Amino acid sequence: MKITYKVLLSVFMLLSIATEAKEGMWLPMFLQQLNESEMQAMGLELTAEDIYSINNGSLKDAIVHFGGGCTAEIISGEGLLLTNHHCGYGQIQSHSTVENDYLTNGFWAKDSSEELSNKGLTATFIKYMKEVTQDVLKNQSAQMSESARKKMIASIGDSLIALETEGTHFEALIKPFFKGNRYFMFVTETFTDVRLVGAPPSSIGKFGSDTDNWMWPRHTGDFSLFRIYAGKDNKPADYSQENVPYIPNRHLTLSTQGVKPGDFTMVYGFPGRTDEYLPAVAVKQITQVFNPAKISIRKVALDIMDKQMRNSDEVRIKYASKYARVANYYKKWIGENTGIQKTRGIKRKEEFEKAFKDAVASDSKFAHYTSLLAEYDSLYSEFEDVALARDYFVEIAYRGVEIVKFSSKVSKFVKTGDVKDLEQFKRSIDGHFKNYDMTTDQMLYEALFAKYATDQGTSNYLPDYFKGETYTAQEVFSRTYFSSQEKLETLLGLTTRKIQKKLAKDPAFKVSLAMYGNYRENIYEKYSTLEDELDVIDRQYIKAIMEVLPDYRSYYPDANSTLRLTYGQVQGVSPLDAVSYDHVTYAEGMLEKYIPGDYEFDLPEKLIKLYEKNDFGPYADSNGKLPVCFIATNHTTGGNSGSPALNAKGELVGLNFDRAWEGTMSDINYDASRCRNIMVDARYILFVIDKFAGANYLLNEMTIN
Repeated sequence: MKITYKVLLSVFMLLSIATEAKEGMWLPMFLQQLNESEMQAMGLELTAEDIYSINNGSLKDAIVHFGGGCTAEIISGEGLLLTNHHCGYGQIQSHSTVENDYLTNGFWAKDSSEELSNKGLTATFIKYMKEVTQDVLKNQSAQMSESARKKMIASIGDSLIALETEGTHFEALIKPFFKGNRYFMFVTETFTDVRLVGAPPSSIGKFGSDTDNWMWPRHTGDFSLFRIYAGKDNKPADYSQENVPYIPNRHLTLSTQGVKPGDFTMVYGFPGRTDEYLPAVAVKQITQVFNPAKISIRKVALDIMDKQMRNSDEVRIKYASKYARVANYYKKWIGENTGIQKTRGIKRKEEFEKAFKDAVASDSKFAHYTSLLAEYDSLYSEFEDVALARDYFVEIAYRGVEIVKFSSKVSKFVKTGDVKDLEQFKRSIDGHFKNYDMTTDQMLYEALFAKYATDQGTSNYLPDYFKGETYTAQEVFSRTYFSSQEKLETLLGLTTRKIQKKLAKDPAFKVSLAMYGNYRENIYEKYSTLEDELDVIDRQYIKAIMEVLPDYRSYYPDANSTLRLTYGQVQGVSPLDAVSYDHVTYAEGMLEKYIPGDYEFDLPEKLIKLYEKNDFGPYADSNGKLPVCFIATNHTTGGNSGSPALNAKGELVGLNFDRAWEGTMSDINYDASRCRNIMVDARYILFVIDKFAGANYLLNEMTIN
């Protein structure tokens, strides 16, 4: 193989960058092979077998996939779960009323009889994982279309899962890795009786709210407590008063020893999604086209919800969780764009691609990879308009205006008249209106659809509805059945035929039909086709870079909501010129931010009194201060919320809940100089439970060092 000086220089520079960073979301089953020696050199006192083992109890047995979107961990021998306040927010909200406002006041069960059940909430353990690539891809051929390949993989996967779980109460899933070049099976055990045990008031659990979201320094006690219940055989069981607390194979020890700069840390959990191997053209499109559009849409929605929530406690409770969901990625996308720009993310991708092209050109055996990057350019150019149209549909019709999505649920019934479809819709009514405010939704409708018509006015994907005479927001909401539970239930008392006829003429349903129909007919198919084509090239590209530049780095798979371990060090950060942040925050910082009566920066009177008395119990740092949060270089993303931050001994020293805003581009461009994950200090969690809530009975079941 002929390697030029320029190729060697490019690869050397890339290797230098890679070895400085402790990036990666690693599969636990390969830690011994890929990571153990480096982790131990950084300070880890455990073996890979202590972290992940099939045959013996290990740390993995305490890690839980919480509700399918967050992580939690077992912290007692009685099934006590620790996760983020924002991960349990929907459950806390669902139990809250104006009279019993657990969001504002917090909630602490005094005993098991007061723990609150949560329909639909799950806690899933990974029993073991194994590679199934050879079995999954055994019938693959180069002539297959991507859709045929996916069907084949799904069919084989179903067979493998059935064989693996036969005769057990376990379940399993198979996930693609390295863009579909490898496949792994995860055998799971899922518990469905998960009860709320405790949560601090939002003035602690959400302190700083949206202003501080994604920011450092942070002073947020973002935690809540749940408990897993099981049948008397300690196996999963539906909710029953006869169920008993789950006895785990392993629970974590909580450490009160704290952290200092340079300390080894690892985060164990279920990161949602990353795209670290995207080409430069894709990163450019994300940061210059898609993110700005979505940011502008969400800004409109957030301004309206914020105004309405400030004016009404009822609206605040109904929309608290919705607002948080919208605000979360709104701010993340802004930080992502800034981080890409500050770290020369696109330029770095282009430099890597040049090294790849130079290496391909240097050896004829790589000739079949010559056109890969050009194919990317062509496909992403074609992809842009339809993907942008899809973003507008999702942000406005699917997520933004509730009446549009809600009325879309009757489309099948209106078309067929099938009573089963009508009954299914009826079951969704109570849940919808419990957290719905017509005035707020009407304001969102008016503002977001005006923006949609303006921004997408010249798009080839604009629904025909917007090309003719349209309803005003006032007309829709005054004439529709879907804006009022009373009006809707009155309609549903008529005969099935009359209901079908009236719904077909409903203005909200007509708007929904236009939006969803246009999406299905004009956007979805083309978007899916182009995604399939991109999937093919993605798979070829990741295979190619690992083959052409094998020594560039230890390649790790993108996150896909499966169990991963990431590791790094406690470390401050200097994101801007002349700006440096320490690794830890203290309670005094909360008082500096404190604004009495403010919904973001208010504090409970009891917490203030404890601070004024320096009544921190055994939870103060060596300097006598009460630590609140700290940061480290662990590579995390959404889904890692609620993950345990573990020290070199595998003890829980913190609870992961966020990333620093300057490093939110880590999903597509990790950079150790800026990327920091944010954790609640375990000592602050224990302080709140013990000194603030007076729930020290919960500490009695924990193991605390």
